[in-house]
Amino acid sequence: MTPVSAIKTRFAPSPTGHLHLGHLYAAQVAHDLARKLGGQYLLRFEDIDKTRIKDIYYDSILEDLYFFNLQHDAPPISQIQTDRLEAYSAAIEKLESLGVTYPCYCSRKDIFREISSLASAPHGNHLSAQYYPGTCKKLTSSERAERVAQGKIPSIRIDTDKARELTGSLTFHDLIYGEITVNHDILGDSVLSRRDIGTSYHIASVVDDAFQEITHVTRGDDLLESTHLHRVIQVLLDLPEPTYMHHQLILDDQNERLAKRAKSLSVKELRENGHTLDSLNSMINEQLKT
Repeated sequence: MTPVSAIKTRFAPSPTGHLHLGHLYAAQVAHDLARKLGGQYLLRFEDIDKTRIKDIYYDSILEDLYFFNLQHDAPPISQIQTDRLEAYSAAIEKLESLGVTYPCYCSRKDIFREISSLASAPHGNHLSAQYYPGTCKKLTSSERAERVAQGKIPSIRIDTDKARELTGSLTFHDLIYGEITVNHDILGDSVLSRRDIGTSYHIASVVDDAFQEITHVTRGDDLLESTHLHRVIQVLLDLPEPTYMHHQLILDDQNERLAKRAKSLSVKELRENGHTLDSLNSMINEQLKT
């Protein structure tokens, strides 16, 4: 059992837009769990994708969190996650040395074309039609060398079959869902390193949680499937296993997940329109009842 004084939670927003109520609820869950257990609540800016990051969102996120009295207990790791690329590369190199990865030269157009052909086949494989169908997994050494000679830069994917052979059966504990058996195939052969930024959310999140010594990972239940892959990565990299808490999402009027890309009404806009701390909390609580 983790000593109470060593307990750490984190809220890890991406500064790619203003926070919405769903983000604030996620921050509340992490904050309140830390306070309940007598541990620390940390803030981490997940800014690995510099193409979508804007400086104004760092300050906006902090303003909203302070408005909600969600002050973190230590300076935020503003990872400029690109400053931690060596740590991510080291993790990927270890996975490569274990033989559980392969290079993928497919473009999104290639993948869509392959998936479409599988989906339209009379007896198409449902999993292949939904996830990456393993096109580059089947390449011979000479075929890979040919793509390298053409100047193609690969992404790196996990080979779920080989990963399963090394890890065997796995589980993780969730404070809401209980003990969960890991399904290695749930996300297929996911990308561990994007060709444009040299890593992925999965690697950066797992490596940074270990770096910050996070003991309790709280996040929306839309990321529950990702946790299956994260447990596999943790075991392969010999990293600590945190306790998880996948909480309910705050939905919009159409029962859809709030999202920046859908231009969901931001907390900043709600505050500017006169909403108080109490009224915003009431809005969150009403959504949780539905």
